[in-house]
This record gives sequence, C-alpha cells and structure tokens, in this order.
Amino acid sequence: MPVHRPGTARRGPLAAAGILLSALVLLLTAPGTSGAAQTPARGSATLGMGVAAHDGTGGAPTGSTAVQTEGVDTSSHNGNVAWTTLWNSGVKWAYVKATEGTYYTNPYFAQQYNGSYNVGMIRGAYHFATPDTTSGATQANYFVDHGGGWSRDGRTLPGALDIEWNPYGAACYGLSQAGMVNWIRDFVNQYRARTGRDAVIYTATSWWTQCTGNSAAFGSTNPLWIARYNTDPGTLPAGWGYYTMWQYTSSGPTVGDHSKFNGAYDRLQALANG
Repeated sequence: MPVHRPGTARRGPLAAAGILLSALVLLLTAPGTSGAAQTPARGSATLGMGVAAHDGTGGAPTGSTAVQTEGVDTSSHNGNVAWTTLWNSGVKWAYVKATEGTYYTNPYFAQQYNGSYNVGMIRGAYHFATPDTTSGATQANYFVDHGGGWSRDGRTLPGALDIEWNPYGAACYGLSQAGMVNWIRDFVNQYRARTGRDAVIYTATSWWTQCTGNSAAFGSTNPLWIARYNTDPGTLPAGWGYYTMWQYTSSGPTVGDHSKFNGAYDRLQALANG
C-alpha cells in the first residue's frame, strides 16, 4: 500500500476509513494475531488436531459387533479433568499429552496422568512429533524423560507417537517421504531402547500416504492408533492388517477425543503388560 507523505493531497474521511480498515484486516490475518489465518502457538498441538480439517466427516461407529473398549485422550486444553465422571460414563483407558518437540511439556500432565490411573483406568502418555525441529531419537528421549516412560504394572500403556499434519507449517514438516520414514524409525527405535516397548503410532491414512509414501515399515512392530472421524476406520495404512485403537471423534459426549480399543478389557490389559 503506498505511504502517504506530508505535502501530498489530503484524503477525505471515507478514504481514511478505508486505509484504517485495510490495516485492520492485515493485522488480524498476520501470523501471531487472532485472525483466521493465525498460526497456533507452539505447544498447542493435540492428538487429531489436523484430522477434522483433512480426514474427518463426522459420524459415530456403526455396524460392528466386536467388543471394543472406550477411551479418551487429553491435553492441556482440557485442564483438570473430572476422571470419576469419565470412568462412570464407561471410559476405561486414556492417553495424556506429555510433550511436544523438545520445547513443551503439558502443565496438567500430573493431574491427568495420575488422575486417570487413580480412578482405575489404564493410561499412557503421547508425544506430538515435530520432525522439523529435532531428530526422532532426541524427541524420544525428551518424551521418556518427561512422562513418556513405561512400567510393567498392568496399568501403563506404551507411549504413543502422534505423527500427523503439521499445524505450524508444511504438512510433512519439510521432509521427503524417505526422510519422514527415517525420522519415525529413529524415534521408535530410541523409544524401544529406552523402555523395552514398541511405541504406538497414531496417524491418519491420508497423511501417512502423503508424507511417508504409505510406508509398510512399522506394521509388524508398532501398534496402530488410526484417526478417522467417521462411521468406520476406513482403509488402514500399509503394513497394518488391523488397528489397535481408533479415534473416531473429537466431539464425544464427555471431555477429550474419544477412541475405541479394538478388543475387550483383558486385551487392553495385555497391551499394558507387554
């Protein structure tokens, strides 16, 4: 927009108002402001943040007669969670955001992670991956060091890697498909070295196809937590013949995103025990 300098023709009231309106639009849509084009603050990403925009059409599970066990995931956005209410509603397991990148820890982690355990739930922690900031091994270590570990107490699930659309920039974090596969391998290998468990991989089929080339490299080792907000989980990523968990909605009847564990409660206990 041209700069108005002293000595040029004065603008009328309507022109001045137009200038102010244009400036306001630019301000509201600039990164770091509250406009529609705002990039979210680092640390604010959550499990499934990109699913509704890219892969979700709504709906509730239908048609399955298999026994499944209800769960939720939570983050700092949920604050102090009423775990007793969730337990009484039928929720029996939970995943809690522990970390993101190597720069963020959930300030509500203790209340959420210990609170779910204390009401009887089987619970685990998850890490929101940012492959454009540090290596997979570095982030795995940060995750384990800040709540993402595992113990064979029958109530702790293996940590989950949340690998999905980048809320802060390019969908695939600037990595090639081969580079993304290597980053994920780096993370899960280091997580296993630190804990003795294979991390759960949370993702959506469309993102996995776009950003890993639909790699089949992890299907035989890492449990799949598939994200699809629809009446069924749809086509799974290559390498996985079945899902372990399915996040089917971000707008459940109670706090947090809701998921189904693909089995009865004793199978959930078996996953926790390793």
